[in-house]
Amino acid sequence: MTDRPHLLAIDQGTTSSRAILFNASAEIVATAQRGLTQIYPRDGWVEQDPEQLWQATLAACRTVFADDPERAQSVVAIGIANQRETTLVWDRATSKPLGNAIGWQDRRTAGLCDRLRREGHEPLVTQKTGLVLDPYFSATKIAWILDNIDGARAAADRGELAFGTVDSYLLWRTTGGRLHATDATNASRTMLFDIRTQQWDDDLLALFRIPRSLLPEVFDCAHDFGHTDAALLGRPIAITGVIGDQQAAAIGQGCTAPGMIKSTYGTGCFLLLNTGPEIVPSRHRLLSTVAYRLQGQPSYALEGSIFVAGAAVQWLRDGISVIATAGQTESMASGLSGNGGVYLVPAFVGLGAPHWDPHARGALFGITRDTGPAHLARAALESAAFQTHDLLQAMRRDGVRLRTLRVDGGMVRNDWLIQFLADIVDLPVERPAITETSALGAAFCAGLQSGLFESLDATRDHWRRQARFTPSMAAGARAELLAGWQRSVDRVRSQ
Repeated sequence: MTDRPHLLAIDQGTTSSRAILFNASAEIVATAQRGLTQIYPRDGWVEQDPEQLWQATLAACRTVFADDPERAQSVVAIGIANQRETTLVWDRATSKPLGNAIGWQDRRTAGLCDRLRREGHEPLVTQKTGLVLDPYFSATKIAWILDNIDGARAAADRGELAFGTVDSYLLWRTTGGRLHATDATNASRTMLFDIRTQQWDDDLLALFRIPRSLLPEVFDCAHDFGHTDAALLGRPIAITGVIGDQQAAAIGQGCTAPGMIKSTYGTGCFLLLNTGPEIVPSRHRLLSTVAYRLQGQPSYALEGSIFVAGAAVQWLRDGISVIATAGQTESMASGLSGNGGVYLVPAFVGLGAPHWDPHARGALFGITRDTGPAHLARAALESAAFQTHDLLQAMRRDGVRLRTLRVDGGMVRNDWLIQFLADIVDLPVERPAITETSALGAAFCAGLQSGLFESLDATRDHWRRQARFTPSMAAGARAELLAGWQRSVDRVRSQ
């Protein structure tokens, strides 16, 4: 195995920034991670400090090279995967953001979405973007910034401001303000991008009152995005891959052929089904989105988005101190013979697909005097599986035939959870040898553009299965658990 060449993947997520160094065989050589703070100014508001986002990302990259500075010399390219929809607006002259980044989980624009829906605008939004009218996406966040920060709208009208999702902000900072760009996957999550024409859409810009001058240029996922400033990592390094983290995970999971499906369990849970060159409209409130765009040709996906998965375990640890570490939940859950009728609906920031209810809030049901910490831990884990079942059922109702589910993300190290997931969704579940699939997908995009990989099919050959979990639960037991879950979800719905 040669130490050269290397690809540096940046995986900028919701709760941390990671830098992972891959060799030409798609094996991890080194990794570094820096945590991030979530800011909750009001109920339903979620923000992040843009400077912390940047400094954590830069520190992770530098740490990867700290024990062997020569590695930096062998990096041929950088690929960036990023949390999607999170919204920043900054001053082009100073590079200073107008305020905190508004996170993808933020619900402050629910009222605006309600009004636009009542006015009949959702069919237009869905027809052009494949999305539903929800605060999750970037457009209403941009509108909120322009309408609520002093002088923002006037400055935007003068062309002095730039909008970006996190990838655009990182590109701006790494290139010293020389590049204002994004890729097609991130653009497709803004609610301003027509996924058929692959262009920013004037009708949507007018609907949300957003000047076109704010927007970045849109490129393929594998593209020459310029070079990093020499001072950042010791020398200029080419940036040749940019892709939203969930689309990156699909590539990292080898889901590059129509019909392949993956589910990522991080802060939230995101299930993507590759639909190839065809846009598949959902009749059951799933999203049609860009899976990737290479050599000018878009491939599409059907997506289900869950807002809280691993964040429920984090809440048990940091919010109410039921556990000390996330890893404890596996033994706690497996130590029980059942869930005791306890259900957690983690609608902390509303419900995503297929419900799309920004006003719902989380709740615990079925608590008795016998309920203990283990029941809460189990309920948090089970909620990820139950929500995945709801997404897969929506896909089935849309006519999709499901065979195998590939999973990744921090939660999938928990064997109990993945077996329960297989039982609840009644499908075989496969866990890959490399679970850092968002970083791997970003590295593949960078490697495609830099010539390290000859084709997308060639990247798929690097996927290796680490474990396979097959359903073993009786149909009656599954139905009983799902009925209890459905009753609980119905009770938190706002409509």
